[in-house]
Amino acid sequence: MKKIAIIICARYQNCGGGKCLRAMRERHGGFASYPASETVEIVGYSTCGGCPGGNIEYVPAEFIKNGAQAIHLATGLVVGYPPCPNIRRFKTFIETQFGLPVVVGTHPVPLKYLKAHEKLPFWKESAMNQIASEMIGEAPEIMALYD
Repeated sequence: MKKIAIIICARYQNCGGGKCLRAMRERHGGFASYPASETVEIVGYSTCGGCPGGNIEYVPAEFIKNGAQAIHLATGLVVGYPPCPNIRRFKTFIETQFGLPVVVGTHPVPLKYLKAHEKLPFWKESAMNQIASEMIGEAPEIMALYD
């Protein structure tokens, strides 16, 4: 069993999490690397705490107490406009401070967002294709299911 936690952008604190949970169940996006035969359990769920990410400093410790083995930074941090400027810092801090692997992404990037964002200069400048490769690497027909 893999125990994971999810950190979402505070702008989306009222998100019901449906796309993330569906992606986890169907092993899409950031969950594609988990074998279908392996049970994945969510042991923590929190917002980043709002800019600049105050919860990042202490929430992972709570996740660890609940058995977390990995933390996912939700897709909303990447495809929200503007994307979170702290994604790399969050990943580096959590991995260094808490020793947990961090996956950037939960559900695949919705195709309509990818098409819109690819036209904008920040997408290439921020190297989102490298940061969020698992979410962007899905087949277009899968990404369209998350529109």
